[in-house]
Amino acid sequence: MDISIVIPVWNESAKIAGDLDAAIHFFESFSLKGEVIVSDDGSSDNTRQVAVRMSEELNYPVKIIRNEHHGKGHAVRSGILSASGDIILFIDSGSCIPYRDVWKGVVLIRKEACDIAHASRFLPESRIEVPKGWIRRISSYLFRKFVHHYMKIPHHLTDTQCGLKIYPKGIAHKLYDECYTRGFTFDIEIIIRAKREKLRIMEFPVTWRSDPDSRLFIFQSFTEIWKELRMIRRKLV
Repeated sequence: MDISIVIPVWNESAKIAGDLDAAIHFFESFSLKGEVIVSDDGSSDNTRQVAVRMSEELNYPVKIIRNEHHGKGHAVRSGILSASGDIILFIDSGSCIPYRDVWKGVVLIRKEACDIAHASRFLPESRIEVPKGWIRRISSYLFRKFVHHYMKIPHHLTDTQCGLKIYPKGIAHKLYDECYTRGFTFDIEIIIRAKREKLRIMEFPVTWRSDPDSRLFIFQSFTEIWKELRMIRRKLV
């Protein structure tokens, strides 16, 4: 198995069909043997049913993992630990990043240019086709500044929260097996664990479109995010 694509979802019935179509087309375009894993964070809509129907229509097996609703981090961890590809990636639902850009990160891993490849929206070569609204832009900017200082994130990492990260299987399984953060800040814990292991993280530029149906609102989720960051800092920083 060349690549495992993990798609974490929570009430994504309107998006999952497009996600699966794009992922399977990616495998076909690059002649890859791959698997698609939909890791469902306890959706209350018909996300799973749509995924099953799309798998049948495309004649491509899709693994669907049913989780209790614990958070994005739990869904990503569940999907990655069940993946068997030589390279494992997770990508957010909603086609914010085109799969032609995913290949850039896969090449970095294949060439061993780095141990982990992160997509970034903030590199000079990156392109924002549809920007966030101004409230989300402000909250995202403040969060990045705070996290880099408070969690001691390396300054060369410009985008800790971008929804595309790529790993060799052994590294992915080790890092996520140890990860305990269930919510949105799991990315921060994984970065810190990678730093402790002296793993090389390299960012690559992408074209990105904002999803107005995002599940993250930093101001509304502030209490939960703050608790997670304090726990990660206390245990790992």
